This record gives sequence, structure tokens and C-alpha cells, in this order.
Amino acid sequence: MTEVQIGLAAALEQFSPRESIRLATLAEQHGFSGQMAADHFQPWVPQQGEASFVWSVLASLAENTTGDLGPGVTCPSFRLHPSMVAQAAATLEATYPGRTWLGIGSGEALNEHIIGGYWPEAPERVRRMFEALEVIRKLFTGKDVKHSGEFFKLHTTRLWTLPDEPPPIYIASAGPYTSRKTGELADGLITPGASIEKLAGILDNFGTGARKAGKDPDSMPKLLQVHLSWAEDDETAWANALDQWPNGGMKFPKADIRSPFDFAQMAKLVRREDFEGRMVVSSDPDVHRAALQKYVDAGFNRIYIHNVGRNQDAFIETFGRDVLPKLTA
Repeated sequence: MTEVQIGLAAALEQFSPRESIRLATLAEQHGFSGQMAADHFQPWVPQQGEASFVWSVLASLAENTTGDLGPGVTCPSFRLHPSMVAQAAATLEATYPGRTWLGIGSGEALNEHIIGGYWPEAPERVRRMFEALEVIRKLFTGKDVKHSGEFFKLHTTRLWTLPDEPPPIYIASAGPYTSRKTGELADGLITPGASIEKLAGILDNFGTGARKAGKDPDSMPKLLQVHLSWAEDDETAWANALDQWPNGGMKFPKADIRSPFDFAQMAKLVRREDFEGRMVVSSDPDVHRAALQKYVDAGFNRIYIHNVGRNQDAFIETFGRDVLPKLTA
């Protein structure tokens, strides 16, 4: 297994672009390896308060840090045509060669319904995503390409600004079919933190798909995004979780909910026990270290941490000192 890397999940739903850049710089100084930046048109709940354009922020993050970075994740199906995602990713990699990756997903209504079109069921969204992947791959060749598929059309055209090598494409997967197809078609996997049992199933399906395509799943990047709540005392950690990240305690699919204000109404029903098994809330760095170590032991080689509170400076300094150095691959 390759050496484990612990990066920062840049919560662009919570922090302004300039604050996100400052935190990324601070995180790198304290041993964090890179950035997974959220692509949101709206925050989950109104009190989070931000939603900047991920591609603009990624360029600024890259200019101010030296680690890896990419969107975690962007949807190349609704707001943005796959050709535009391909152009954005190619330009970022051409500017910062060898550092970027493209994370894609099937989308959530919170961000994608804004264009006012029909919001399809999950199976159709997944088909759209895999067709978008095909379009992006074609454009990454640099050749003149055309496409006429179930969802997308592309007149004969090409990308004119290209990196020497295209960025790797990682797909966000949490179900059996999607994780298997991700292993088969993508360069790596992105998934959110969950129970070890569920994650083991995702990795197993990913491996099955990779081997079907003649790839070695052990050598492929497996990215995990972990939400947690750490503060200097337990009560503050819980207050941060309930105020800033109540969606972490919502035990139902969220992809069809359209408004932060709808999420805010649902958040009124969230209780502490709803976070059980879904997100670690504790003031003890060693409790968080133990939870992260289980993810490493399960086979994830790149983990991006999001502390859900506003106490980012203290979190970065504490984890850089007391957590990151103690994680072992």
C-alpha cells in the first residue's frame, strides 16, 4: 500500500474564497497534503453562508499551495456541460501540471436544479454521469471529436488548451453498481466516510470493476472525504455539528432536496444520536486518530478531512501536531 496522504476538504459552502485560501496555506504548513474543494451553487443550510465557484477557487488554491487538488466533486451533467468541465480541468492541469485531478459525480438537486430543467431519478443521473465521462475522455485526447449520445451532443470540436498529460478522473461512488463501474472506467474512487462495513463493500465492488478492465485496484487512488467535529471541549464540538453540519445527522438520501431552507427545516429534527456511526464528534484528538486509522487500514490511501466547525485554525494546528504524525499506512 502506498503512503497515506491526509488532505483538507475545503468547505466552500462555509468559508469565503480568501478564507479558504488562507486555511489551505495554514494546513500545508501543518502537514496536510492537498485540497478537495466542494463544488456547490448553494450551501447545505443557510447558516453555512457561502457557495463560491469551485474552478476559480481551485486556481487560487493551487497558486498558494504545493499539494494536490481537485473538485470533490463536480457534476458534468446539468449546470455545466461535460465539455465545459473538460475545458476547466484541462486548463487547471495545464497551469499546475502533475498536481490536479478531476472528481465527478452524478449531482444533487441542491446545486443542479437551478437551471430549471427536469430533475431525473438516480439511475438516469448515473447514466448521464458515465456518458459525460465518455465526452470528457474524448476531449482530453486533443483530437477533433464529435459525440451524439443519449443525453449529450458535441459538434466536431477539440480542446485547444491541453496539459502534457490529462488529469486523472476520479468518480464519487457509494453504491454497488456505481463503484463497480468506477473501478472499470475511472482512474480512482472518491467516497464519503461511512461505516467500515459499507466502505469495505464499496472497495470490493471497485476492485471487481478494476480487475474486469485489467487494472490493479491496489495501485489505484482511493479517496475518502471525512466529515468530523473537533473542538476543545465536547459541548462545543456538538454545538458545531448541530449548527454547521446538521446534514451529517440526516439518515436519508439528500440528492433530491432543492433548497438550503428546506434543509434548515429538516435540521430542526436532527439530534445527537443521529450522528452515531456517521460522523465522529469529540474533543479528543486520539478518538479522531483512531477513527481515521480504521479508514487507512480499510484501504484508503488519500483522506481529506473536513472539520465542520468554524474553529479551523485550532483544528489544523491540533491535528497537524497530534493526529497526522500518528497515522500509519
